[in-house]
Amino acid sequence: MSDPEFDELKREFLTEAEQKIREIRESFVRNPPTSQAVERAIYLAHQLKGAGGSYGFPTISTDAAALERSLEKMAHGDQDVMEDITDRVASLTSIVEKRSRELSA
Repeated sequence: MSDPEFDELKREFLTEAEQKIREIRESFVRNPPTSQAVERAIYLAHQLKGAGGSYGFPTISTDAAALERSLEKMAHGDQDVMEDITDRVASLTSIVEKRSRELSA
């Protein structure tokens, strides 16, 4: 049995998650991204990591944690993580879209 109030909170979380993921993706349009863009992306990934599990989306937390690690590596000069960052952002986008559709059904 689903809880309508909690489902509404989940929908709000997913809407915010979609916005955060979009902001992360857009910050990487410039290649290489600015250090401020990377720091902001780390902050957003950290928020997704922390909140995902609280709303019953452990996969979002797991992928956001991996994204955060890759972003931190980039912040320390490792440019070889760009493909992983791109993959993680795509994965998070897919998960959020799927969960949003499920809650709308």
